[in-house]
Amino acid sequence: MTQRAKLKRLATLGIASLIVCSSPALAADTAHLDGATLGAIWAVPFVGLLLSIAVLPLAAPHIWHHHYGKIAALWALGFIAPFAALYGPEVALYEFLHVMLLDYVPFIVLLFALYTISGGVYISGDIHGTPATNTGILATGTVIASVTGTTGASVLLIRPLLRANKNRAHNVHVVIFFIFLVSNIGGSLTPLGDPPLYIGFLKGVDFFWPTIHLLEKTLVLVAILLVVFYLYDTAMYARDSKKAAPPQGNAPIKINGWLNIFLLAAVVGAILGSALWKTDAQIVVHGVHVGFPDIVRVIALLGLAATSLLLTPMEYRRGNDFTWGPIAEVAKLFAGIFITIVPVIAMLRAGQNGAFAELLTLVTNPDGTPNNAMYFWLTGGLSSFLDNAPTYLVFFNAAGGDPQQLMGPLAATLTAISAGAVFMGANTYIGNAPNFMVKAIAEEAGVKMPSFFGYMMWSAVILLPCFALLTWLYFV
Repeated sequence: MTQRAKLKRLATLGIASLIVCSSPALAADTAHLDGATLGAIWAVPFVGLLLSIAVLPLAAPHIWHHHYGKIAALWALGFIAPFAALYGPEVALYEFLHVMLLDYVPFIVLLFALYTISGGVYISGDIHGTPATNTGILATGTVIASVTGTTGASVLLIRPLLRANKNRAHNVHVVIFFIFLVSNIGGSLTPLGDPPLYIGFLKGVDFFWPTIHLLEKTLVLVAILLVVFYLYDTAMYARDSKKAAPPQGNAPIKINGWLNIFLLAAVVGAILGSALWKTDAQIVVHGVHVGFPDIVRVIALLGLAATSLLLTPMEYRRGNDFTWGPIAEVAKLFAGIFITIVPVIAMLRAGQNGAFAELLTLVTNPDGTPNNAMYFWLTGGLSSFLDNAPTYLVFFNAAGGDPQQLMGPLAATLTAISAGAVFMGANTYIGNAPNFMVKAIAEEAGVKMPSFFGYMMWSAVILLPCFALLTWLYFV
């Protein structure tokens, strides 16, 4: 597909979205889903999709590779169809549009913009994947993740890191630690870094509150992981060097496509600007209220992506081995995840009246005080498999939902919730948006990434002891 055709498709999609969103015939008052009325069986489609992602790439790789989008759609239909039959098509349509317009579209448009723009930044020259170089790239990505967001930092640096290590026999661990640090932990210091903190910011948490309260925890975690990575990478590098001579090229490193650096900064500005824009102006789509700031942000992000496609020389994207495969995979699978997760989030939001009430009782001590260790582990455990932004919001509300109280007397509780949501997104491929994208890019580059459960073995061995240490140091 030519650049002109891609831009035409992008423009058509944007115009169609605006037509749908502005149609008065679709505006209606619709009943909302009450999570208290749902039983745990409604979580089956979500669990089934997760198991499909975990098992089918190993058990039936040919079927999965060619039909993963259809499989995700079938699980989504496994929720929508019976839900429409039992609760009525109006409620089902409302829930579908609610999650698509307010959650999925902003999510995938942001990923698409970051993926497209960062793909135009080509770091040329000879980068050799030595332990020192790899550790430096991981540290750099971790630092910038709280400014560009974990997704922006991930898609910007993963390709140079892959090229630096493409001749090494042992390079899987490099990508895994990249996901740990750059795609997750690095985004813990500002609302721009990770969606849960952005949700907190929208709810009234001060912009630099995470910086003050999570900095020490982040530094402890990052220091441990960088040391562990350097030692392990040094051992693997020594093994690789015995089998093949290291590359000898010394071409100077050069950053090409500087326009895209400014476009990435514009993406950050669009996100922050939409959060600060306070207005009641909105469009109603079948009872779903879509605010003007959200609409303008989506249009701005699509415009920035189109600018990158139009003005970036194709040679830079070719140098990055840029294709649309990874973003297409993320778009299809996460569409299914966002739909099937609807009843799970609704049951959690129902609190003591929902199917998961027993889970929520664990965050309160017998004397009525918050159990911060359980807030950390429950928020983190659920964020490992569910969308970490609504999970953060569930426990934010469970702790009272008053930002002044949570930033004051209950600061330790909000810290535990924030740390759990951001840090433990690294536990699985689906814990945070960039995880799966980095996996897809790495696999397209020829890296044999571990399976869903294989990756969890890495996180269990490396991350869980670190989280246990953080619990002992700060949350008990």
